[in-house]
Amino acid sequence: MTAKKLKTSLLAGIDGPADVRAIPEQDLPLLAQEIREELIRAVSQTGGHLGPNLGVVELTVALHRAFDSPQDKLLFDVSHQGYVHKMLTGRRKGLDTIRQPGGLNGFLLRTESEHDCYGAGHAGTTLSAGLGMAAARDLRGSGEHVVVVAGDAAFTCGVSFEAMNNVAETTKRFIVVLNDNKWSISKNVGAVARYLSKITTQPAYAHLHEQAAKFIKAIGGQVALDLAHKVETGMKHMLLPSVIFEDLGFRYYGPIDGHDTALLERTFEFLKTQNEPVLLHILTTKGKGYSPALLQPDKFHGLGKFQPETGETEPAATPTYSQLLGTKLADFADHNNRIVAITAAMAGGTGLGLFEKRHPGRYHDVGIAEEHAALFACGLATQGYKPFLTIYSTFMQRAYDMIIHDIALQNLNVALCMDRAGLSGDDGPTHHGLFDIGYLRHIPNFVFMQPKDEEEFVDMLWTMAHYHAGPIAIRYPRGAGTGAQPKEHPQLLEIGQSEVLRHGRRVLLLGLGNMVPLAEETADLLAAQGIDAAVINARWIKPLDRQTLEFFARAAEVVCTFEDHVLHNGYGAAVIEALAEARITTPVVRIGWPDQFIDHGKVEALRAQHGVTAAAAVKKILAELKEAPAVAKATPAA
Repeated sequence: MTAKKLKTSLLAGIDGPADVRAIPEQDLPLLAQEIREELIRAVSQTGGHLGPNLGVVELTVALHRAFDSPQDKLLFDVSHQGYVHKMLTGRRKGLDTIRQPGGLNGFLLRTESEHDCYGAGHAGTTLSAGLGMAAARDLRGSGEHVVVVAGDAAFTCGVSFEAMNNVAETTKRFIVVLNDNKWSISKNVGAVARYLSKITTQPAYAHLHEQAAKFIKAIGGQVALDLAHKVETGMKHMLLPSVIFEDLGFRYYGPIDGHDTALLERTFEFLKTQNEPVLLHILTTKGKGYSPALLQPDKFHGLGKFQPETGETEPAATPTYSQLLGTKLADFADHNNRIVAITAAMAGGTGLGLFEKRHPGRYHDVGIAEEHAALFACGLATQGYKPFLTIYSTFMQRAYDMIIHDIALQNLNVALCMDRAGLSGDDGPTHHGLFDIGYLRHIPNFVFMQPKDEEEFVDMLWTMAHYHAGPIAIRYPRGAGTGAQPKEHPQLLEIGQSEVLRHGRRVLLLGLGNMVPLAEETADLLAAQGIDAAVINARWIKPLDRQTLEFFARAAEVVCTFEDHVLHNGYGAAVIEALAEARITTPVVRIGWPDQFIDHGKVEALRAQHGVTAAAAVKKILAELKEAPAVAKATPAA
């Protein structure tokens, strides 16, 4: 058999974990190579999380050889590195559909496969969830293994340590794999990263593990493993007397090569025999096997379509909102030494990498620790600084208690910049930012806004930098906007003052942020039917521009709101509340997302599917106009 035919036969013959276990050990490096080639080919067409998956190929193969999924429970923290797991559990042929409408989800999903025992999309969740599964197993008296795969970045999450604090008191059989690649999305930072580096760079300790690994591979068997463990334990306490994982109740093993499938498999077989919680520390390389991903780990963490030969992506026609935030906030900080920027392991994703280059002393990446980030910002604010807390909308949820109890209650001058607000397209329900209006607009002391385009976005950032009366927040979408060029000198916006874009009488259209173009399109469709409509750029979620709203709503026969948010407790709900308080009975129809978790897919396709379109708005408006005009005209005569 030629090498080419062998390459083709290995992966093509895998329809489930049993097929993985049937592959001869000597063919495992070839299987890993084949998986990487398939990952690069498929993700270049769909976009997705390439770097993390390239780094866990051998680990995932070893897991499915040593454990029996779905009986054994395999949990992947965040699960953006779950593509290989999908390929090995009967979904190989669907890889071309990942993150596409109707295709495989970009994360693990319990409804997608029995092998996905726990769904995830945010970091730090699986140690607690896995521990719960282990406790359920012990209560039930069954014998399955529970294995949690968590990247080193997950150990910057406080919730991971909350889970570890309870492991020893909860179960005696629990396996954690610490996948150490020194990256989350951005380069890992902080004491945990330094601690892991200390372990892996200790010369004597590294030598010990190298010799132990060779010994185990050469001799094998329980006796050799027991002996290696005893030697390791003695050396560990001599070299690193305060190994944190052991202090928390784990038996620590490692670090070992995370790209040696055979060694990983044998180690897992040993760990399965242990009657105590164990943590295996493995070293992997994010993007392994693909030069462009090795050179730019942050870019290839997650990206759109690219050229597989070169790794090149199409340059954006206009700067994204994230890039604008980084550059403009850095510009503002040139003249205001009170501005500080904070992110939670997403310097590149939020655009703050641009700020860091110019103001490194006022830039803070706290790791995946949104709760700490919010409290850290509070401390800065109490000392007269203006912290810009820049976090994705879907991740800001993790700091909700701090937003209420610490930022708002103390009325601190913290600026919340919520990136990826609204639909996040291909990333799906774990990443859609569809709930932030609902969780912020009811909190006292907050000012909250959303820009219609890039020019207004910069004006809003400028306004935030000069606002000193308490917390202020802005939401903005993923990617670029309309391409509107920001002014050379931004202007301060009047808090709570909307913008009238088009005058009209019969219908009032209120567009929020990136939904303003949809409101204008609706006005055009109505005009074609002889119905005039006013179009308002709402700008402010809180405080609402009640004066403008009431003026136009009293004269209109129908009010229609547009928002990139769930309708429950959203912007349209705020409009209904305001009109009710003003005793204005003009009917209100709302365009936004329904009371359900929205699937992954292309934004325009999802909008069409759920009626977030101008055509749907016109239909709703006309349904009200059929009755409302007659009622409105009859009222004065009566």
